[in-house]
This record gives sequence, C-alpha cells and structure tokens, in this order.
Amino acid sequence: MASVLLKNCRLIDETGEIVTGEDLLVRDGVIAARGKGLALPEGETGETLDCSGLFVSPGLTILHAHSPMHILRGVAEDVNVNDWFNKEIWPYESKIQEEDIYWGARLCCAEMLDHGVTAFADHYFHGEQIAQAAKESGIRADIAGTVFAFDGDPEPEMKPVETLMEQYRGDPLVKIRFGPHSPYICSPEVLRTLVEAAREKGGGIHLHVSETAAQVAESREKHGKTPFRVVAEAGGFTVPCIVAHGLWIEEEDLPLLGEDTYIAHCPKTYMKLGAGRGPIWDHWRQVNLCIGTDGAASSNSVDPLEQARLFALVGKLTDRAEDYPLREVWQVLMRGHRALGFGSGRLVPGAAADLCFWDLDTPQTAPLYSPLAAILYSADSRNIRHVMVAGEFRKRDGALAFDTAPILENAARCAREISIRGKGVSKLRF
Repeated sequence: MASVLLKNCRLIDETGEIVTGEDLLVRDGVIAARGKGLALPEGETGETLDCSGLFVSPGLTILHAHSPMHILRGVAEDVNVNDWFNKEIWPYESKIQEEDIYWGARLCCAEMLDHGVTAFADHYFHGEQIAQAAKESGIRADIAGTVFAFDGDPEPEMKPVETLMEQYRGDPLVKIRFGPHSPYICSPEVLRTLVEAAREKGGGIHLHVSETAAQVAESREKHGKTPFRVVAEAGGFTVPCIVAHGLWIEEEDLPLLGEDTYIAHCPKTYMKLGAGRGPIWDHWRQVNLCIGTDGAASSNSVDPLEQARLFALVGKLTDRAEDYPLREVWQVLMRGHRALGFGSGRLVPGAAADLCFWDLDTPQTAPLYSPLAAILYSADSRNIRHVMVAGEFRKRDGALAFDTAPILENAARCAREISIRGKGVSKLRF
C-alpha cells in the first residue's frame, strides 16, 4: 500500500475544531504523521495530493442501517408505521432471496461511500451477504445478524452469526455482533442468552428499543417495565450495545445505559412514518447519541448529513434555536466512530485513515463564513470530493472507485423479480 501525503489541508476534527495549513501523511491505512511542512521520507513510494481549497475531516458513520433494504426502496410509501411493517415490508421480506440481500447491500454501500460514509452498523439477516458486499465495496461494516427466536430457542439463528464472527475475527473492514431484533419480539430469556454469548465471544449486541410510544405502553402492560429496563435486566447494557432509535426513551431509562451504549437516531424515518417527536430530543445530551439512517425502505436515502440536519432542525423547531449549536451537532455526527471501534474518527497519528474531503467552494455552499454551517445545513454528496477508507480512495474526484453499472443492473433485475413474487405471509408482527 503506497503512502499518500496530503498537503495544505484545512482540518476539521471530531470536536469541530478547525485548523489550517497542516499536512497528513497516510501510510499502511493509518495516519502516520501530522504537521506543517511534511514530506515523503526519502525512498518511500507514494503520492502527494495538494488539498488546498479542501477541508479534511474524519469520514462519516451510520450507526444503524438495514443495507439490503435498498432493494425495497419505494415499495411502501404514504403509510403509517404499523401498516409499513405489517402490510408492506415484512410480507415482502418473507420472500426475499439471498441475491436480493447481496445486491441491495452493494447498492447501499455505493450510496454510502458517495455520501462520505466510511463505516456503518448493519442489522439484517444473511449477514454473510452484507459482509461480502462491504468487503467488495471497501467500506467498514459492523454487522449484527438478526435473531428473532420465534419458538424461544435462539441457537439455530445464533450459529451462523458465530460462524461469521470466527470468519471475520481480526478483519480490518468487517466486525460481527449479535442482533436480537427487539424486546418485543425476543423474550427476556432470549435476550439474556444473546448477551451472554456476546460477552463470551468478545462482541456486542445491536437491537431496536422503544421505537414507538405504543411499544413502551405494551411493554409496561406485558412486563410492568419499559423496553429499556427489559434490556437492562437481561444485561444488554453491560456489553457494547447499539440501540436503534430509542425514540421514546423515558427519564427513568437514562441511568440504565452503560458507558458503551450508543443510540442511533434516524429522524427522517420517524417523520416519514409519523412516529412522533419522542422524548429523545429532551435527553439527547444525556446519552451517547449518534446518527443512523435506518433502511432506504423507510428513509429512502442513507445520507447521515440529512439525518443530522433533521435532528437539529426538529430540535430548533420544538425547543430553542440556540440549543442545537453547530459543534455539538457535528459531534453527534462524529460519535459513531467511538461506537464502532475501528480506530477511526480522529485526525491524529495512529488513527485509521478514514477521511472525507470537502469542497465547499460550490454554488450550494458558497460564500463560506462557517465551514460547519456549510456542511451541516447546505452540503450534499456533490461537496464530497474524495473519500478514503483505510488509506485507500473509495471515491476520487467526485466518482466512486468501482463501476456501479452492474450493481444498478442487478438491483433493477432483483426488484422486478420481487414485484413478480409479491408479498408472502410473515411471522412478524409490529
């Protein structure tokens, strides 16, 4: 792997601090040096890239995605959350094929890289297809193999997840964890089994918690406690844990969360499906809040900038405009790196060279008074000039590093076949 010397950068770190005129030396997939006036060491093979006019930041992350659901983008529009699950998505998913999962994930990886995403956390079944798609795309993926355990026995669904864990143990791009679907589908006993397996394997869990107000009410009726407490009593917050949504977290839930518990916030989905504002906006500074996108069947896009923008704008609309300052919103956007543990998210020697290169001298972002304002409230994928993952350019000069034509062709073919197969009968009930 040849070295890359990035000259004359304007750097935006994970806190939102901006410095100018610095160089970064990338070697063997990590930032090897940072400073002014750096040069490639004598005899070292590498490229020098003049970044004058560009801002360089850590890449973006998505802490909750369903990447294969790109294959279902647009099939369930203008429906409420209950009908979205019960009448549309789950019946379609009951007939989904492994090939659909692979090409949906490939399509999602392409869109994510175009949006500057260098790492994402996925939650779906047939994780081997997602892992293959991520590896071929050159993006980092933390994949939670979904476990439903309808009959109360999670073992048959755990085995393929454990196999993947061993297959990808130590892999620089792919990590595997357990994905109990939720405390409303998985029993407390199943949750405990998965938590103990995660502890034994040195992994974590990723699950849906308190997505709607109705879920919280049903949990209180069934268990006498909130969904967060059900997960806590199963030990869920004593291992690394990604909580999808947590939209209806309550104040009594806050002390239950562990230091390594992160909540993936996906406001476009909540708005699209009419799920409500939810009290997460009241508690966002008290939790490890990160940005997710959910799947393209609900959010239609996997653009973390869009989600961060909506998070701040809903907060400003319903609270006070000054309560969502630029740097704090940027930090929410960056926090996913900590949750994923790939060693990325910082612009210091030794950190993974997962970088996003921003051109803010464009019609949609000029003139430039505040780089953070330009990125958070004006920028889109057109402003992302290059994307680097583990020291390799996955997007260069505005174009992805791989041919998307076969991905688009195969995704279109799978979509036609899905339409012909139609809906089946799902065991799931939202």
